[in-house]
Amino acid sequence: MKSMQKIRGISAVCLLAVPLALSGCGLFGSESASIDAPPPEIEAQMLQTGGDSTLDSGVFGPVAQEDTQTAVKGSTKTVQGSASGDRTTVFLEDGNGLLAPVSLSLPKSKDSTALKNSLKALVSKGEYASSLPEGFQGVLPAGTEVQSVTVDKSNLAVVEFNSEFNNYDPLEERKILEAITWTLTGQEDIKSVQLWVDGKKLTEMPLQGTPLDRPLTRTMGINLPKQGPLLMNSSAVTVYFSTTSPDGIQYYVPVTRFVPAGQEQLTAALNELIAGPESGNGLEMVMTQGTKLDSVDAGQNGVVTVSLTDDMFADGKGVPAELLESVVLTVAQNSNDALVQIRLNGKESITDTDNVDYSKPVSAPEYLNELPL
Repeated sequence: MKSMQKIRGISAVCLLAVPLALSGCGLFGSESASIDAPPPEIEAQMLQTGGDSTLDSGVFGPVAQEDTQTAVKGSTKTVQGSASGDRTTVFLEDGNGLLAPVSLSLPKSKDSTALKNSLKALVSKGEYASSLPEGFQGVLPAGTEVQSVTVDKSNLAVVEFNSEFNNYDPLEERKILEAITWTLTGQEDIKSVQLWVDGKKLTEMPLQGTPLDRPLTRTMGINLPKQGPLLMNSSAVTVYFSTTSPDGIQYYVPVTRFVPAGQEQLTAALNELIAGPESGNGLEMVMTQGTKLDSVDAGQNGVVTVSLTDDMFADGKGVPAELLESVVLTVAQNSNDALVQIRLNGKESITDTDNVDYSKPVSAPEYLNELPL
């Protein structure tokens, strides 16, 4: 993080952003906004908006380019997990109260058992609590049991919990739904989620009454800001900022932002990334105040080219890894896992502070936020 400390001193940031028309949606303003549930009218619309926008956040693989034999994987630092376990990405609460994707090594299993294990990792003080990195915890109430997970032909995951699921803090209701939904839809072939408790389908959450009359998808967003000035129509994009664990390990956090409707999705998302995180939520600036977005070109060959300008890195060398990785994660999240070609100051010859070469298109890392225990 030394490079980012330099940026802050000089200049003062895996995987889907979800285009979503919201009538009467609240767009947060320039003032600081803490992460919290949106207003009820927005909540209902976000939860009820369907679609197939369910990209894997944190489980991206390289995609072949038509004129390139191989693509470079994203350069996120990783810690090797147990060879006897299955890698899976779950969404845990960090020390800032935000949900972050964390790649864990869980016991090898098949089919629904693997899905159950991923949800068990979300249980506070559960059987996998000792397998979580320092500073992270599950958001499901202690004592919650995952009784079953089944996936139907429409890629709907039906999850049944025991009654202990109902014993949560009402203020955590939305966070619980986000953690379950983003964890499961990050698994292969799961597009939406339906919740049951002790044999009964939930039509709303027990304590705050969040509507569950339709299956949950990633259109609900994650780590939302509070309502700002009223905007009649807006869209939601999700971008990745960085922060550090108690052990000083850098990791990435997805944050959903509301932007005026009608904007091109990738451009809007990258502009939000450049704008930086809200103050006071523990997230860090990954761009400098001099970073500008020149253009975004979604080519026909599955490669999105992002052109940036920043005079601080005129020679294209020593560019902070956090800056480039956040761009890759944000673009992949908004473009169906496209490969990303970054141009900086008109040059494609770019090397980050980890000596990773970005001169060719890259994909987001296969597993995101592999943190030591």
